[in-house]
Amino acid sequence: MILKENIENWARQALLDESQFLVDVVVSSKQGPQKVTVILDGDHGITIDDCATVSRKLLNVLEEQGDTGDNFTLEVTTPGVDHPLKMKRQYVKNIGRVVKVQLTDKIVEVGKLAAVDEATLVLEREEKNGKVKEVRKIVVPFSEIERAIVQVSFK
Repeated sequence: MILKENIENWARQALLDESQFLVDVVVSSKQGPQKVTVILDGDHGITIDDCATVSRKLLNVLEEQGDTGDNFTLEVTTPGVDHPLKMKRQYVKNIGRVVKVQLTDKIVEVGKLAAVDEATLVLEREEKNGKVKEVRKIVVPFSEIERAIVQVSFK
């Protein structure tokens, strides 16, 4: 039986430097071989080589522990474009990009991520007021965020 908490600890130890961080660990509970997915990010991004290195280190630790059984797969990856932001470090990394934020009251705000502090984030959105464009600032407390996703732009 693979325990999520153990994988989280081992993954943090396997990171290559302080600019990298663990976003999430997902351990499947389906029948058959367990699948362990480790999601990493970094203040300056993560390369495929970084994922491979962490994967090898984690695989070695899992094999040393011996309590995983023989049937499991390990995937070390980065958050995809549809993966929600979970950590404040991810918000900071994405300052300047457009973010779609769904609030706990189901209101959705979309705007350029302008600032992040301990308790809130600030979105900026251009709005027309007649012929004049104004930048509206929207302050969103982290406690009210249900889900936030970086929007992909093809401009």
